[in-house]
Amino acid sequence: MRIARFSIDGNVAFGAVEGEDPDGLVLDIIKGIPYADFELSGTKVPLSKVRLLPPVLPNKVVAIGRNYAEHAAELGNEVPDVPVAFFKPTTSVIGSGDAIEYPSFSDELHHEAELAVVIGRMCREVPRERVKDVVLGYTCANDVTARDVQKREKQWARAKGFDTSCPLGPWVETDLDPSDVTIQCTVNGEQRQLGRTSDMIRSVEDLVVHITEAMTLLPGDVILTGTPAGVGPLNVGDEVAVTIEGIGTLTNKVIKRG
Repeated sequence: MRIARFSIDGNVAFGAVEGEDPDGLVLDIIKGIPYADFELSGTKVPLSKVRLLPPVLPNKVVAIGRNYAEHAAELGNEVPDVPVAFFKPTTSVIGSGDAIEYPSFSDELHHEAELAVVIGRMCREVPRERVKDVVLGYTCANDVTARDVQKREKQWARAKGFDTSCPLGPWVETDLDPSDVTIQCTVNGEQRQLGRTSDMIRSVEDLVVHITEAMTLLPGDVILTGTPAGVGPLNVGDEVAVTIEGIGTLTNKVIKRG
């Protein structure tokens, strides 16, 4: 099931996305929230009539760096012995169609296409065999990075945590095997990144186990699983799209921060 979060006539709701034709998708409004048992209302609205929002509002976004060997190499880094985790604040989260604001303190903005894991229930110290039980589904993410700031400041909080630096969407796909799907990023229609999740150094199961050893994850929290090689620059006016096989496409335009 594809679960979207959207607004219409000033109201915010979740809905199940139905249809295959991109121009004919409809939303069956969900009674309740997707983190518990819910029913479909039968009330349907065309996707074209709503504004898509970030599919979840996470309490925290836990991101993993250098989880693809070729990406680590392209930036001159070694593959770490243990997962490198960092946080992106909730204020960094935007949805598909929202604008990425080029930060005034950077001159080198980069895209990083990633598979995002959406947590469905509160969990801590999750054993490997139970990881599937705590995952609601998966969505597309772009770990937008001020690369010059990342290199200069060493600590990644500003470089990866600025407002609008975490596009998520367009929806959550609950029925996906994340072990070997294609991740692609295009800028203005030109392919920049193309990889497969099977190339991840550490799997979704590895990451959930590792993170929950340290902290409790809450419904709606998000894990970013790292980016394949091919990261590169974004400029004001660019349209960047992240497409993941079995999920869909997350699209955002880069604008000058006002």
